Amino acid sequence: MYNTVTMKKLLLTLVVMTTAVGCTADKTLTVKGDLKNVGDTLIVINQNNAEWRDTIVVQDGKFTYTIDNIDTVSTYYLVAPQCLRGLQGPQLQFVAVPSETLNLTGDVTERYDFGGSAFYQGYHQVDLMLEEAQKPIQEVNVNCMKMLENGMPQDSVMKIYQAAIVPLQQNFQQTVLDFIKAHPDLEASATLVTQMKPEKMQEAVSLLSDGVRNGRMKTFYQTIIDRITAQQQEEEAAAAKQAEGVEAPDFTLNDLQGKPLSLSSLRGKYVILDFWGSWCGWCIKGIPQMKEYYKKYAGKFEILGVDCNDSDQKWRDAVKKHELPWLHVYNPRDSHVLSDYGIQGFPTKIIVSPEGKIVKTIVGEDPAFYQLLDELFGKK
Repeated sequence: MYNTVTMKKLLLTLVVMTTAVGCTADKTLTVKGDLKNVGDTLIVINQNNAEWRDTIVVQDGKFTYTIDNIDTVSTYYLVAPQCLRGLQGPQLQFVAVPSETLNLTGDVTERYDFGGSAFYQGYHQVDLMLEEAQKPIQEVNVNCMKMLENGMPQDSVMKIYQAAIVPLQQNFQQTVLDFIKAHPDLEASATLVTQMKPEKMQEAVSLLSDGVRNGRMKTFYQTIIDRITAQQQEEEAAAAKQAEGVEAPDFTLNDLQGKPLSLSSLRGKYVILDFWGSWCGWCIKGIPQMKEYYKKYAGKFEILGVDCNDSDQKWRDAVKKHELPWLHVYNPRDSHVLSDYGIQGFPTKIIVSPEGKIVKTIVGEDPAFYQLLDELFGKK
């Protein structure tokens, strides 16, 4: 039979258990700002939910904002409204961790610092290390930009850049690994996994303590690793589809007259498939040189412009506006042509041989494309 003391202990235990069951984990992050030159408004952006937005009103550089319902650790941004229009303005980035408090202090035009609860004190250590480790890389970037501004040829600057940047990037990667190794129990060290090259990410993860590696930060770094792995697989699949000697998949799309035009109908001559769009700045920038080479090697190859991600009218207007003299077809959004060719960026130019085999694929507006045309047709 229970005595009075035993009964009281039992009732107290039941109360504690009931309270624990009724409570839910804190899924909020409180962000406090005391920043100079931040403006009077900031837009909150969640990297994992591009459609979601919120607004912070800033008074004399100060604000307090609560991010609710943080199910997993993720990256957030605070940006000035003009940044959403492509203009310059304050931009702050941080990892949002539930049940924590983040203090942002400093001058956004120079530097800002992290502080607050335990996680963000560690995050501040990580940030200071990254700032110092990235200085040599930033110096190379600044110097190379000055060389371009002073008129040095782009190819020459790129050679200088590549020679300098490769060892610096290797040093940076090692510095990050050394920091994780020295701070395996620091939760913020897990954010450094995303600073590593894909082939180094698992090594960084292995340096974390078991508690950090398998704790609340796991979803954060593992999501990014999974995303990069999937991207690499897509790139490998695209490279296989675009490889030299591969049979170029045939397709039939409507031309400017609304009549079907197939790639196979051009068999017997070199064809350059130009995947482009009126919305693509680099595509438009490359048009003058494309025209120059089309005229330079007239009759030695044909260009088939494959317009992507435009409306029919915008496509027609762009062809007319830029006076594009080659063949054109319109690729509707429900077409499988882009996936058949593994197109991942614009412009993409694919040179197809008279026998219908892929000779070379070049992504972006690259001088190598025109060098290749000179090699192919300059001596014929």
